[in-house]
Amino acid sequence: MATVVELVNTSPATGGEEGLADLSDLQKFVEARQISGIDQITAKDLSQVRSLREVFHRVFTAPDQPAAVQTLNALLSETRISPRLTEHDGHPLHVHYHAVDANLAEHLAADCGVALAHLLVEGEAERLRTCAAPDCDRVFVDESRNRSRVYCDSRTCGNRMHVAAYRARRRA
Repeated sequence: MATVVELVNTSPATGGEEGLADLSDLQKFVEARQISGIDQITAKDLSQVRSLREVFHRVFTAPDQPAAVQTLNALLSETRISPRLTEHDGHPLHVHYHAVDANLAEHLAADCGVALAHLLVEGEAERLRTCAAPDCDRVFVDESRNRSRVYCDSRTCGNRMHVAAYRARRRA
């Protein structure tokens, strides 16, 4: 889930600057997320990944579960999925869903799409959230036990909002 969250949050639609401004940004994303099997990144990859992240953003911001399911089903219906077990780069045995010859966007669509699909199937659509801070639209997956997380990051947005509320109470 961290990969899809990080991908979506590179979009200007989440309130920040373009996080995938050029090929070097995309290369850094691939390296940081340890995406395997990607030899060369092209301008076409950059364009496709930017389009893909907007689809994932629509899943996170869907007004309800049926809308999220419809968006994700449309994406998955166009994705070549070939599940296989793999071990690489020091990671334990895990499942990859992308086709062996998949380009970067296909790789992300399959692996991240299936991860989101499992979350929806498990009835956990409400865990897909947008930050509650008024000046932040970043997305996150609420992994708290009681589903109470409202900020993308408690150290930044959460702390800032709590300090603002404290100061407002002190003035009153």
